[in-house]
Amino acid sequence: MMRATFFAIGLFVTLWGVGFLVVDKMVLKMNADAAQQTGFRGLFTSVAPEKSRVIDPPDWAAFSLMSVGTVTMLYSVALPKKPG
Repeated sequence: MMRATFFAIGLFVTLWGVGFLVVDKMVLKMNADAAQQTGFRGLFTSVAPEKSRVIDPPDWAAFSLMSVGTVTMLYSVALPKKPG
């Protein structure tokens, strides 16, 4: 059980690192429909400016995540097998 858990965590972190290699920056935008449905039956609605959050990971983050994930997967393989 522990072996599979550590392997899954390592794989998840490694895939995040690979994703950061491909992407330069990520822009998360708020849904525009949610801002329009705040009023009472269409009254008192105001159009809020679209909010966005920019995630710009540093260059070293991808390699760090990939190395930590790979070491975690190697650790999971090296764990002793359960007797029985």
